[in-house]
Amino acid sequence: MNRVTRRTVPEESDGVRTPLRGRGAELAFIEARLDALDRGEGGIIRVEGPAGIGRSRILEEAAAAARRRGTRVFEGAADPDEQFVPLGPLLEGVSPSAEPLSGAVRLRDLATTPGQRFWLLQELGDRLRETARNGPLLVVLDDLQWCDDLTLLTFHTLAAGLSAHAILWLVAVRGGSVPRGVRTTLDRIRRAGAHELALGALGDRATARISEDVLGAPPGPDVLGVARRAEGVPQLLVELLGPLREDGVVTVANGMARLPAGPPAPRVLPSVVRRLDQLSDEARELVRTAAAVGDPVTVAQLAELLGRSSAALITAVQESLDADLLAERGDRLAFRHDLIREAVAVGLPLPLRQALRRRTAEPPSRSAASPAGRPGPSAGRAGPGDATEADRLRTGAAELAGTAPGPAAERSVKALELTAAAAPERPRVIAETIPLLWQTGQAARARELGVSALATGGLGPEDEARIRLALARLAAPYDFSEAVRQARAGAALPGVPVSLRGRLLALLSLGLSMAGEHRAAQQVATEARETAAAAGDRAAEATLTTVRSAASFHRMDWTDAFRQAGRSLTLAAAPGVSSSLWFPEALWHGFLANAAGRSAEALAAAEDGIRTTRDQGRTAATRMWLMIRSRMLLDAGQLTDARADAAAATSGDPGPGNLADLTLRYAMMRVALHTDDQQSARAYAAEARRMRGDSAPVVRHTGSWMLALMADFEGRPDRAMAELDEAMASPVVDRPDFAGSLDPADTPALVRLALRAGAHERAAQAVAVAERRAVLNPDLTFLLASAAHARGLLDNDLAPLVRAVQLYEDCPRVLARASALEDAGRKLAATRKSAAVPYFDTALALYARAGAERDAARVRRRLRAAGVRRRPSPAGLDGQWPELTAAEIRVVRLVARGLTNRQAAEHLSLSPHTVNSHLRRAFTKLNISSRGELTQLVEHRDSGE
Repeated sequence: MNRVTRRTVPEESDGVRTPLRGRGAELAFIEARLDALDRGEGGIIRVEGPAGIGRSRILEEAAAAARRRGTRVFEGAADPDEQFVPLGPLLEGVSPSAEPLSGAVRLRDLATTPGQRFWLLQELGDRLRETARNGPLLVVLDDLQWCDDLTLLTFHTLAAGLSAHAILWLVAVRGGSVPRGVRTTLDRIRRAGAHELALGALGDRATARISEDVLGAPPGPDVLGVARRAEGVPQLLVELLGPLREDGVVTVANGMARLPAGPPAPRVLPSVVRRLDQLSDEARELVRTAAAVGDPVTVAQLAELLGRSSAALITAVQESLDADLLAERGDRLAFRHDLIREAVAVGLPLPLRQALRRRTAEPPSRSAASPAGRPGPSAGRAGPGDATEADRLRTGAAELAGTAPGPAAERSVKALELTAAAAPERPRVIAETIPLLWQTGQAARARELGVSALATGGLGPEDEARIRLALARLAAPYDFSEAVRQARAGAALPGVPVSLRGRLLALLSLGLSMAGEHRAAQQVATEARETAAAAGDRAAEATLTTVRSAASFHRMDWTDAFRQAGRSLTLAAAPGVSSSLWFPEALWHGFLANAAGRSAEALAAAEDGIRTTRDQGRTAATRMWLMIRSRMLLDAGQLTDARADAAAATSGDPGPGNLADLTLRYAMMRVALHTDDQQSARAYAAEARRMRGDSAPVVRHTGSWMLALMADFEGRPDRAMAELDEAMASPVVDRPDFAGSLDPADTPALVRLALRAGAHERAAQAVAVAERRAVLNPDLTFLLASAAHARGLLDNDLAPLVRAVQLYEDCPRVLARASALEDAGRKLAATRKSAAVPYFDTALALYARAGAERDAARVRRRLRAAGVRRRPSPAGLDGQWPELTAAEIRVVRLVARGLTNRQAAEHLSLSPHTVNSHLRRAFTKLNISSRGELTQLVEHRDSGE
């Protein structure tokens, strides 16, 4: 097939024209060949690279350079969007509107006359020779992969026959999969001495320059992080960043482009849409199905989903490969680029994506799999042929586990039903099924399956170890001590394979670390690393690197903690690592960012985690992300959103769980105290008393801190200090730095509480820890601010309090900043009431906008004591958004994060129409007209300015 266009089309986003960056060496080579052309030396240059890499742009720049020299240029290009014309690219190239090749009309007549192809070739050659005698000639031919066989033959024949003339042929072809005729032509011109220019991905410097060209300012680290997702492909980079500029998602502050709302949600990319439109209906359906299922995917899976045989998909698969949308990865098909997969998937409704994944899991009907009329076997009772079917289902479950755990779980459960109770492989099937059930929100069912298998007995050491590993993975988010118990018991079994023992030891080390037993975790980690290295297990290595990061965090070396967390993410994402031992890597990295005061980065990671896991149907992981995000939102001063996430995380009633204790329940206790919700506070205090009896030290310490906060809330500082006795008396190596709350912003609260109780020594101890942490991590402004705040309280000194206020201005911790302002104002009010008022006013505004009514009421009392009255916000309205209802606020905040109306609707369990109505009313009330304005307004109000 051959379709043509007359022009060379630059590979760039619609409406965005950027300078050519990062191609200096390639342009210098072409200039050198043009110099040789001026001396009468012709030849062939082949430019090759994947879609979007900039082939057409190189050709365009080369043609412009030739024209500046006075060289005559003929340009042609094949294009799958235009009408089929035999020899079209060459004919279009030599008959432009200005200075066409002599006899161009006759050439076109010959091309359309049957039986005249031979004479056409002769005459085309004669005309090119004639033109070259009058001066050098550059013939540009783009998108060779779309040319028909006659055009390819003509090009090769002419290039070889005219090699002695001053004609330079500059052709571009897409890399990767191309039709056989194109590959043959490329081999021929290579043997004829063609020069080759392979365009690779752009480096970071060129990526940053293009980002600046598109956005009008140098990219900040957050923008550059998004830009790197294009992996050096300029077309994807421009398409990724261009809409952000147009929609106002990117803001320029202090001369640098930033993303205040965090990384944007996946978007439709024009170049991907164009490539999809060029496909046949069958190939388009195949690509969309692959995007919905995930990456990578087997042809057999696609055939099953599409209801066709694998053989029937041969043409569609090849077409998808030729379009550079998919690529071969072993026996699977993967998207050429993750942004392409996201751009295809985002155009599909979430229910459809989930339905496709569910369909993947549907086993054949009994009529198809078994003799007619035979009932399905009950669990553990298998008949003839069932073992083969069980093996097929297990294979399918393994293939789907990384991208679609729901369908994988259904297959695994079905395989278990088809496996006889006495079958030697049954324990392994149970071990495979447990994590899949857990991932899909069926933790109780998963635990029952594993416990029953252990209780039945008769298991060999390896089978028992596998089941205990599965149970340890299951317990890790819910019961740290149970995870430790199961992993320790499994690792102690004799004759366990090295790889399996390495995973058990890695999970044991992780469980100890999560439980707060840091010394024991490090002792186990040493042996676990040696075992994992011997087995070459990168999943275990990723988990152990997370443990190392946690140890560095506890030692206050946060630089190394971030370094190890990043390495852990890289290891977990490496090819061949099918899944983590649970989900710690990205969660832990998000926790670190939040603890360091980098709220935007933390929330962006959580948003991405929630979106990805929800899209894949990983219910357990989604809940975990919602739990940790509720903690992040509390720290960011978004109390309403924190409460909403908590409600979403508990919608499936996960029950008591250690991770929920440390994140969700702690956050909700703090929200209740800030909002003066005494009933909820008492309910969470009851949870804290339960936590005090937990066997995991970190859970006990956090429960103690929650009870101390509750006692202080009730006006009992002595009782508050007594609640912390156990935590402060624990071994130094495992002692919490600040009452187990794991957040530097709580240090001032602990100091204030200790001083009220007359426990000066404990207050001084907390300040010393905070200052040491700040000294060890001087680049983290948040740590410097919290240390200065604590020191000012301990010494009752205005100077460090004012310094804390100044440092907090660069931190997005709204409540911490408001607290420092209030304390500085309180100190000033003792001698200069008028000077205290601005501090109180700013603190009041921050508290009110966060919805912290108890704190706001306290500051109003301080203002009244200073002779100033401030009215409370109108009842029922949010202090930060008095114009909006609670429902409108929820929509506004999600849209400001970059979610589409449909995504916001899915998040809130509303219809897109309802979200649209809320958003329209919010725009009217706020007197704005775009999402960009909305994002800027949210950033402005959240900053407290």
